[in-house]
Amino acid sequence: MSTLPPCPQCQSEFTYEDGSQLICPECAHEWSATAAEAADEGAKVYRDSAGNILQDGDTVSVIKDLKLKGGGGVVKMGTKVKNIRLVDSDHDIDCKIDGFGSMSLKTEFVKKV
Repeated sequence: MSTLPPCPQCQSEFTYEDGSQLICPECAHEWSATAAEAADEGAKVYRDSAGNILQDGDTVSVIKDLKLKGGGGVVKMGTKVKNIRLVDSDHDIDCKIDGFGSMSLKTEFVKKV
C-alpha cells in the first residue's frame, strides 16, 4: 500500500488518488500529485492569482487597484512590477514600484507576465 501525503488544507490523512489529482474527502480540497511532490522537498512554492509559480526576478502585473496604507495613494490595476523578490512573510513579495518606492505585495494580487 502506498502512502499518500496528508491534505495541505486540513491535514486529514484520508486522502485518495483520482487520476493525477489527490483529493481530501473531509474538506473536498483537490491538488495535483506533482505539486505535492514539490511541496515535500521543503521549499515553499509561491503562486500568483492564476496559479503560476513565481520565482525571484520575475515580472508581475497588479490585478486590482491597491490602496496604500498611510494615505500614500493607489497602485493601479495593470501596473507592472519588475524584478520581484520572494520572502517568507505575511506579504510574499518585496519590490520597487516606480513612483511609489519599496513595498511589499501579496501573491494573490499579482499575475505573472
